[in-house]
Amino acid sequence: MSDDHSQSNDSPSPKKGFFTLILNQLFHGEPKNRGDLVELIRDSEQNDLIDPDTRDMLEGVMDIAEQRVRDIMIPRSQMVTLKRNQTLEECLDVIIDSAHSRFPVISEDKDHIEGILMAKDLLPFMRADSEPFSIDKVLRTAVVVPESKRVDRMLKEFRSQRYHMAIVIDEFGGVSGLVTIEDILELIVGEIEDEYDDEDDLDIRQLSRHMYTVRALAPIEDFNEAFGTHFSDDEVDTIGGLVMQAFGHLPARGETIEIEGYLFKVAMADSRRIIQVHVKIPDDSPPPKLED
Repeated sequence: MSDDHSQSNDSPSPKKGFFTLILNQLFHGEPKNRGDLVELIRDSEQNDLIDPDTRDMLEGVMDIAEQRVRDIMIPRSQMVTLKRNQTLEECLDVIIDSAHSRFPVISEDKDHIEGILMAKDLLPFMRADSEPFSIDKVLRTAVVVPESKRVDRMLKEFRSQRYHMAIVIDEFGGVSGLVTIEDILELIVGEIEDEYDDEDDLDIRQLSRHMYTVRALAPIEDFNEAFGTHFSDDEVDTIGGLVMQAFGHLPARGETIEIEGYLFKVAMADSRRIIQVHVKIPDDSPPPKLED
């Protein structure tokens, strides 16, 4: 047993040895630059010392140290907000429509942030015997950060202060957007499934005779098969990619565009991607072939 124990100490596992090497090189000045470190990580993947997910995470960790909050924030134009004078029913409409869990509360406009509302705080007011609703009763203090704040420091602050959303301001004090802890974590680990990302959801669901909701990640091939269309998948693979290509930019929620007679409306989007679209098919089109 002593020989085995000695061997395990003298010959660490390849993966453990790799991470030790990374740490030693990070803190002793080697490799000489970021490019060398990225090359080392990718070489290690090719030599089966790490898997692709580990490589992506290591590169993500390095990326956040070089980015500022302005690079990843949800821009002001795409912020979903509540107004301080809205009724409970009006608040619920916004919450249900957006599927978010936290909302900046404004007074006059988006430059006047009064606080943050968490959707779960509205639950007590939905009881028949609840006290009269006022948004001020559930308003939480909004954390404000500058655009220039480093993303790695923002993540550390999120974790240490235990909050999930911050309002981002520019050098003149105006609101330029918001950032969430999920935005940062997705830079490291990739897309995080949330309240509107359900693996078991159908890619295409009917809303009315001529209106359908489609997940942006739905393959164009599947859409064509269902609707009898002939959208090209030579350059993009998904419906979200098709719509973004047609716009020529990342569209905001509510923007619409017609593609070969089909009207696409962006139903959900964040600062980096389209999430859900609504599709109005031509009046003379036959019903699509949908999965049961």
